[in-house]
Amino acid sequence: MANGLLKHTRERFALPKGFYGVKHIFLTLSFIVLLRIKSIEAIQYLSPGELGKVIGSDRVPEIKTIRRKLGILARQNKADLWSSDLSKNWLKSDGELSGLLYVDGHVRVYHGKKTKLPKRYVSREKLCLRGMTDYWLNNALGQPYFVISTALNSGMLSVLRGEMIPRILEELPDKPTKKELEEDPGRSVCSIVFDREGYSPEFIKEQWDNHRISCYTYKKFPGGNWDEDRFNEQDVKLRNGEMVKMKLGEKTTCLGKTLIVREIRKLSEGGHQTAIITTDRQSKTKDIAANMFARWSQENFFKYMQEHFGIDRLIEYETTPIDETTKVVNPEYRRLGSAKRSIRQKLGRKMSQFGALTLELSDEQIPGEDEKWFKKCLLRKAELRETIEFYQKELEVLKEKQRGIETHIPMARLPENEKFRSLSTEKKHIMDMIKMIAYRAETAMALMIEPDLTRRKETRALLRQIFSTEIDLVPDEKNNILNVWLHSLSNERSNRIAAECINSYTKVCSSYSEAVIILRTKM
Repeated sequence: MANGLLKHTRERFALPKGFYGVKHIFLTLSFIVLLRIKSIEAIQYLSPGELGKVIGSDRVPEIKTIRRKLGILARQNKADLWSSDLSKNWLKSDGELSGLLYVDGHVRVYHGKKTKLPKRYVSREKLCLRGMTDYWLNNALGQPYFVISTALNSGMLSVLRGEMIPRILEELPDKPTKKELEEDPGRSVCSIVFDREGYSPEFIKEQWDNHRISCYTYKKFPGGNWDEDRFNEQDVKLRNGEMVKMKLGEKTTCLGKTLIVREIRKLSEGGHQTAIITTDRQSKTKDIAANMFARWSQENFFKYMQEHFGIDRLIEYETTPIDETTKVVNPEYRRLGSAKRSIRQKLGRKMSQFGALTLELSDEQIPGEDEKWFKKCLLRKAELRETIEFYQKELEVLKEKQRGIETHIPMARLPENEKFRSLSTEKKHIMDMIKMIAYRAETAMALMIEPDLTRRKETRALLRQIFSTEIDLVPDEKNNILNVWLHSLSNERSNRIAAECINSYTKVCSSYSEAVIILRTKM
């Protein structure tokens, strides 16, 4: 509730009069998310009366009721507005964290047959598969703000320019005024961190010149290594509070003709140098390194949400049309590009064989009895030369053909067998927002109990145990008090941490088998 589960719902959503309202549907969905029930259909395997008491009713809605009411909510097309309301609240409440934003794409693989979505590279599978791409905006602790889904594979830069940057500028609170920016030429509105997929000197310059947004990314073509005497060891405080030592070096670099950036490199123990570039002109070198490497919090967020919250699961099987004026990659251009890559690979193999054979012939002393072998090698070399020339000519023909073809064409001009539709996103967006709220709530609790645990990995595991542990609801109607009895956890330490987390009147019984934690709240 503190993270906004029912906030703005009355303004954005409405359901016809019935026993279950928006509040009941949202509470039910949020509890099944925290219970790690990844499919709505799995509710049928729970005790409806037990979970119903938690949402303040005699039972939870049936699956068909949830599906029907979720469909009504989706048809109102208010998920984006609700998402915008919540992200504004979160950005405002996060304070300094909202000034450093992380963007990354996550591919939801689609194995269905309703539509023929374009293929895109899935790094975790190391394959090109059909699916939708979700672009998430998170803070340095991995907490999400919003997500933008697209069926097109136009790339991160297209989504950043078209949807994400305008939304950030609209929703970001306490932005510096134009006068403040003019008085301090090095000050930025906010900083955006992304991986090499978003590397583009033109884009980075455009964001600084037009919006005063500083960008962080890895340098795509770092060149040769720096001398080790350019690095010095520094104490770097990571975003989770941990202190580590890093060997860091910095210099000013010019990308293209006009973009001046700061290039920071981290030297690892094995001698590898990681190159970071940024237009952030005010932060210290060690702070820039900490900000860039905090990007892994977003990768950890994706992994955790996949495993525990099922963000890749389909919510519905419906599809929606895509605007016919939308530009997509020309299938013929893509086909010729694929053919070029295939020819280049074959040409590379033949040239390697030709070079190896040439070296072998030049190094060998050819005695008279090996004359037959020598002639055979010369014949093989001539065959390779002929094949190489054939591939080179074929490659030139493909290049010439590709030059005369448009790279992108409108959806309306796609051949019928290449046309595709997008997966419906409205229900998925509502569920994703509920999952974000659940994750933020869990993160807030994790930060409360983390100091009492020696290992951070145990924090969320303990919370999952608390969520799934049975309780007794004991109302005291005389005093208008609701007693929530949480049954004993796996050990006494867990009971003590749970009691401290409640931060209210608590009681832990002396007997381990009878240990309960009592939370009392006004009814």
